[in-house]
Amino acid sequence: MIEEIILAQLAANSISAVMEIPEGGGTLPFCVVQKTGGGSENHIRHATVAIQSYAASLYGAATLNEQVITAMGGVTARPEVCACELNSDYNYTDGTKKQYRYQAVFDLVYYD
Repeated sequence: MIEEIILAQLAANSISAVMEIPEGGGTLPFCVVQKTGGGSENHIRHATVAIQSYAASLYGAATLNEQVITAMGGVTARPEVCACELNSDYNYTDGTKKQYRYQAVFDLVYYD
């Protein structure tokens, strides 16, 4: 499962990451990993993954986002992953909840 690979990659780079926001909001800073799309052909899988970086300040969220981008740059060292490209990254602050966050979207190619 690509989410497990990404969680392991982020943890190896000392980045706290989960697949859903912890009950009570969690302890900042942390990231949420979400697969937003994907497919498979001949045992080669493709996935689009969004990683949202949450922090107590906009600067903190932006800094964490940069750490995520750097960490994901090394994910191809894992034997299951053969390509990872940053699709986009941007400020994704939730104004209604006043939660600072950035989002980085990656396109990955990996093996079953």
